[in-house]
Amino acid sequence: MSARPKRRTFTAAEKLRILAETDRAADTGGIAAILRRQGLYSSALTDWRRQRDAGAFEALKPLKRGPTAPPATPLEAELAKARQDIARLQRRLERAEAVIELQKRMARPVGKRFLIQR
Repeated sequence: MSARPKRRTFTAAEKLRILAETDRAADTGGIAAILRRQGLYSSALTDWRRQRDAGAFEALKPLKRGPTAPPATPLEAELAKARQDIARLQRRLERAEAVIELQKRMARPVGKRFLIQR
C-alpha cells in the first residue's frame, strides 16, 4: 500500500515554462497533447494565464496554506479574544434565557392546579 498521495505543486518558473510551451503550440493545435503529457486540466492553464496577464510573477508562486497569521499588535490580539468571549457568553445567555422561559411555562397555573406536582 502506498503512502497518502500529495498534491502536485508547480514553481513559478515551471508554470511560466508550461505557459510558454502552450503559447508556442497554440498555432499547431498541440495544447491538448501538452496538457496530457503534464497531467493538467485546461482550467489550471486558464488560471495561470490570468495570473500571468495580471502582471504578477509573484502571483504564480504557490500560496501559503494553513491558518492565517496572528494579529500584528497586542491590541488586535486582545480585541480578537474579547470578541470570542462575547460570542461565547452570548450563546450561554441565549441558552439560559431558553431554560428560564421553559421554567416559566411549566410553573404557570392551569385552572387551580399547577403542572408541577410536589
